[in-house]
Amino acid sequence: MNVTVAIVGLAVLILLHEAGHFFVARAVGMSPRRFYIGFPPALVKVRRKGIEYGIGAIPLGGYVKIPGMHRPAPSDLDVLFGPATQEQPQIFPKVARVKRALEVWDLDAAREALPALEEALDEAELSAVASRTARRGLSELKDGLGKDAYWRQRTWKRVAVIFAGPGMNLVLALLLPAIAYMIGAPGDPNRFVRHVEAGKPAAVMGLHPGDEIVAVNGNPTPDFDAVAHAIRDSKGNPITVTVLRHGERLTLGPATPTKVNGRYILGFNPSWNKKRFSVGDAFGQSAHDNWVATKGTATFLPRLVTGAGRKDVSSPVGIVDYSSQAAGITFTLFLQILGLISLSLALLNLLPLLPLDGGHILFSLIEGLRGRAVGREVYERVSAVGIGLFMILLFIGLSNDIGRLGGG
Repeated sequence: MNVTVAIVGLAVLILLHEAGHFFVARAVGMSPRRFYIGFPPALVKVRRKGIEYGIGAIPLGGYVKIPGMHRPAPSDLDVLFGPATQEQPQIFPKVARVKRALEVWDLDAAREALPALEEALDEAELSAVASRTARRGLSELKDGLGKDAYWRQRTWKRVAVIFAGPGMNLVLALLLPAIAYMIGAPGDPNRFVRHVEAGKPAAVMGLHPGDEIVAVNGNPTPDFDAVAHAIRDSKGNPITVTVLRHGERLTLGPATPTKVNGRYILGFNPSWNKKRFSVGDAFGQSAHDNWVATKGTATFLPRLVTGAGRKDVSSPVGIVDYSSQAAGITFTLFLQILGLISLSLALLNLLPLLPLDGGHILFSLIEGLRGRAVGREVYERVSAVGIGLFMILLFIGLSNDIGRLGGG
């Protein structure tokens, strides 16, 4: 159940990220073509005012299609309409007319040539693959040549649309912990047992939720720190635990602590003392937490390059594991962790690498200074580098998570 809650939480963060792009794009006059909950292909879809809304078959996050992300190039037509012209040569003159217009950068002429190309495609008998590729190409050309195409907009509009995604994550990073602090965020853990993990030594010795641990190996434990230190210092030797249960003093065990991630545990979660904040104090504490986490991220990135921070990298598998553990402790702690994940998503997406949002912002600024768009081939080459770096980072994080979850 906790894993499901964690997955849903991560999906909602991604969905709201995409919603930020969607609503700001509409606000500045770039009408998105699609907005999906989940990723295509669509299970259910409906069209309203030129926008296709749907529920995707891949149930994670969301998907937004903004028109004309890249300037149409003559070479695009060779790729998109090549199979169709090979099967039906009569289509070639229609494609060539659009291509010539793009070569001399006559956008009006290219747009005026599209109806004839569409009619030729309707009349041609094409294989499924050639037809699908050509139809996608025609749709991309219409979007790329339209008045609301992304690449044709003023720089501030493009930056606003792209920043809206990580901007939404920054808002959530501030809001979610603030809500947790107002509800009653967990402070220090106490001696009361909140949850006992099945199959762990705590369950074997008979520890119950609600038990108050008052001694370990006969030594008094005035607070949870004393309990944790006693378990850790056992070095894996059998220990006894004395608890108060419904006013009765019981000694449980002995049981042998198990080693997880380099430390000895019995396998239970303590209760936490709660502290409630006023609205102003809650947002102030949340802002402080976000600032500390942001500074930590800034110092982490150089260590990642040198290798010192690679053990701290986590993949979506680890993110779900950590947040599910938090959900198993308290809901407010889960909100705090979810806020930290939202901040991490924002900072990651703002890195100046394509295809991340930060890369699109950087290229929008470069194009604004140059006064003309960068060709799609440049985007694709730079994106290949960014995707390669991202895959390496994902591999490192997945390796770390597998090792950690496997006890290595």
